[in-house]
Amino acid sequence: MIDIEVLHRVAATLAERKKADPDSSYVSSLYAKGTDAICKKVAEEGAETIMAAKDGDRLHLVWEVTDLWFHSLVLLTHFGLSVDDVLAEFRRREGVSGIDEKRSRSQA
Repeated sequence: MIDIEVLHRVAATLAERKKADPDSSYVSSLYAKGTDAICKKVAEEGAETIMAAKDGDRLHLVWEVTDLWFHSLVLLTHFGLSVDDVLAEFRRREGVSGIDEKRSRSQA
């Protein structure tokens, strides 16, 4: 089972970093650079995740997915969203066929 509390603790830290001096915090510096910089970092981590998977290196894959999740949380926080917003969407989709779920989004 996922320790959801660790995600909440990380999210709380990311929210605090919005107020930090960009010279003193990596995350604050990302926020200061804006959406494009954050999105670029998410894309970079996504690419690194794919490369680790293709290499078949399980530990490296875990590291890269962790980086991807972290930067995705930065992006969510940047937009005033949270872990709970994503969890609510997972709950909504639970038990729904992927085909049906995709179809419902294209009709909305």
